[in-house]
Amino acid sequence: MLFNSYVFLFLFLPVTLVGFHLIGKQGYHKVTISWLVGASLFFYGWWNPAYLGLILGSILFNYSVGFSLLGKPHKLTLFLGIAGNLGVLGYFKYANFFIDNINTLTSNNIILEQIILPLGISFFTFQQITYLVDMYRGEVQGQGFLKYCLFVIFFPQLIAGPIVHHKEIFPQYDREKIWKFCPEHLATGLTFFLIGLFKKIILADGISKYANSTFDQVAAGAIPNFIEAWSGALSYTFQLYFDFSGYADMAVGLACMFGIWLPLNFNSPYKAHNIIQFWQRWHMTLSRLIKDYLFYPIALSLTRYALIRNYGSISLFILTMLLPTMFTFFWVGLWHGAGWNFILFGLAHGTYIVIYSVWVKIKKKIPDGIAIRSTVVANLIGRVITFLAVVLSFVLFRAESMDGASNMLAAMLGGHGLSLSPLLIMFGLNHSLEAPFIETGIQHNSDRLIACLILVWFAPNTQQFMSKFIPESYDVKLSSNFSRINLQWSPNGYWAVFIAILAVSALLNLTKINEFLYFQF
Repeated sequence: MLFNSYVFLFLFLPVTLVGFHLIGKQGYHKVTISWLVGASLFFYGWWNPAYLGLILGSILFNYSVGFSLLGKPHKLTLFLGIAGNLGVLGYFKYANFFIDNINTLTSNNIILEQIILPLGISFFTFQQITYLVDMYRGEVQGQGFLKYCLFVIFFPQLIAGPIVHHKEIFPQYDREKIWKFCPEHLATGLTFFLIGLFKKIILADGISKYANSTFDQVAAGAIPNFIEAWSGALSYTFQLYFDFSGYADMAVGLACMFGIWLPLNFNSPYKAHNIIQFWQRWHMTLSRLIKDYLFYPIALSLTRYALIRNYGSISLFILTMLLPTMFTFFWVGLWHGAGWNFILFGLAHGTYIVIYSVWVKIKKKIPDGIAIRSTVVANLIGRVITFLAVVLSFVLFRAESMDGASNMLAAMLGGHGLSLSPLLIMFGLNHSLEAPFIETGIQHNSDRLIACLILVWFAPNTQQFMSKFIPESYDVKLSSNFSRINLQWSPNGYWAVFIAILAVSALLNLTKINEFLYFQF
């Protein structure tokens, strides 16, 4: 079941919400939790009831392992728990990929039946692995089974995140106000949700046809030129942005309607001034998980080893920065998908971060007279470079094959020609010319690309827009320009009309239900 579907909007959500508040009003907290758990299982099973057994088995397995770690932190128990989770994930997500590569390397013809990837398996698997690790460390108090189930399967974050940390959720279950109907929570959550719905249907799905047309034709063997390739790559870059941003807003809004605040997962990443800042803003809960449970443990271990061995500065850099970063982003890429294009995507970002880290060290040695003194100019240059690097990497993210990715990247770097004809057509300067890249609609896409760039670079994001009514833990900062013109939501008639217009326009365009892009990961 999708957030952007009629059955969810007009049946599942109203029934679940009314039932939750009616039961909670009576003070039956366990029954209320059971209601949400049952609704979440129904939500997940709507896609494929056969996989209900998978997620229930995962919950029972991890709860049992966690219970055995409570007060008795044995490494073997933790190892078996992590291995069990990774084994299931590896089978469903990576088995076909590994078999295909084995066949290629050994010229064998091992046949494995095509395995359908269960929705959200990466998210609920890693969420539970972090729970087990923290149980081993003694950082988690024992929780009842129903609360644990809701922690894992709560439907707003079940399919595509955020990857919730137990410290952010379990304390909320103990607040009395969560069980009482709150008009402010409902209004705030509904506004978050409708803004996200607008982003998904109008912005992401609206520009998707240009991205899909380009990449589909490249996959079929077409060779784009410079302008055509950049138009397609930028279209996908903005499609992915608004698709993921829309989902993040909708997830926060849905949870808020039930009195629960999910962690921030998306914070205007295209405004980042460097690649490290980009990952602090893009899929923030995944970045946090990778940093805390993979990068830091590896980097600290290698640092201790390097210091004991008294290695020089170059060896120290390789051991403490280069190797941990590249290893971490190898897994970031593989987490996103079972394919060499995803692995290269991760390694590209690892390389970006290493280059930026070297640049930071070099910049400290640049004399003040040579360095760019204007912070605004330096930030703008950094934003442009970071954005262009991200656009190039997303070609790997979207391309259906390595050949298609190499063709797109070659064209974007000028390898297939720099003809101005598509550029003239794109901006409507010469309608007599025929675009050599047929069916892209490139001449109709320039306005969308410019509008999208303005939105992602200069407009406030949803949490800034809603900053008066969200928890302080979100650490939202609104620029003085936005504050001065009072561009912040309040529950009044004017904003209600504005949000209603967004909602109506989204619903009127809900003619074709498209999955969220992160469902495939």
